[in-house]
Amino acid sequence: MNLRTPGMPFGLHRVKNPMGSLPQAATTLDAEGPLFDNEIEIAVATLNIDSASFHQIVGELGQDEEAFKKHIMSIVSERGKMQNPVTGSGGMLLGTIMRKGPHYTGDLEVGDRVASLVSLTLTPLKIKEITKVHFNADQVDVHATAYLWSDAPIVKLPTDMDENLALSALDVCGAPAQADRLCKGKQRVLIMGAGKSGALCAAAAREAMGSFGSVYGYDLNSTNLEKLKNEKIIDDFRTGDATNPVKVFDQIMEMTNGELMDVVINTCNVSNTEMSAILPCADRGTTYFFNMATSFGKAALGCEGVGKDINLLIGNGYAHGHAEITLNLMRNHSVVREIFEQI
Repeated sequence: MNLRTPGMPFGLHRVKNPMGSLPQAATTLDAEGPLFDNEIEIAVATLNIDSASFHQIVGELGQDEEAFKKHIMSIVSERGKMQNPVTGSGGMLLGTIMRKGPHYTGDLEVGDRVASLVSLTLTPLKIKEITKVHFNADQVDVHATAYLWSDAPIVKLPTDMDENLALSALDVCGAPAQADRLCKGKQRVLIMGAGKSGALCAAAAREAMGSFGSVYGYDLNSTNLEKLKNEKIIDDFRTGDATNPVKVFDQIMEMTNGELMDVVINTCNVSNTEMSAILPCADRGTTYFFNMATSFGKAALGCEGVGKDINLLIGNGYAHGHAEITLNLMRNHSVVREIFEQI
């Protein structure tokens, strides 16, 4: 096998510029073959683009498939990875392991169908062709090659659900895993956003809290919220513009008879929703931001400005057991699976 050596921890051997930075922070990566001795080579079939990134590009270009393809190709060709220069976010991939270096320590084998559990913002990627853009699923089908090293989490795809469905769920699997931790033993939880990650977080909160607490929802549209309420995953909801924090606060207080939330989980994929997630949170409660549209400066300074003594948590895409937690939520809650299938 033709190899390059030695591969370094955390993918440092793939960084081109600036030298010494980690792959996610690097402006450009080496996405060329052959693979290093601690890597796997992946034939990529689909890129699941981060929601904030996908919708930013659509907002700029519209649903023009050829323009979208050209834009993605330009980013990846220039940077050696998929990292939207506006949002800073990437996504994840689905593919097949083609080669495995002798010092790769993961338990995957050549031929396995896999989904990456690390961001495309740190994944060396070379696209030969984009064959299809799925505007309803935030995905693009590609002929491409990617490389990942032993430190980078990656999972073998399940056999009991559609691969692209599993990919969509695994792309946000850090959110429900954290929701499970945060919501245990709590009385009131608010989920902002009822898309893919929001639906999973609502299901995780309900499982963590059982019948002893209340799970509330907030979104611009009522469709998914009604479905979640009908299945008793959420207890009540309101709809409106999450960028209007005073209106959101008034709606939440009306819904709960003035009771503040122990936990607020913000999965909105638009900017300027920070204060809408902070105002309804109780003293010493927790607001968890799981969306790449969040300005953490606005959250921190805004929280200070209204005298809120709460915990602000940044969404982490990795948590121990997050893939299995997420896939089990998809198996256990048909309405969540339905929401993923319709998006």
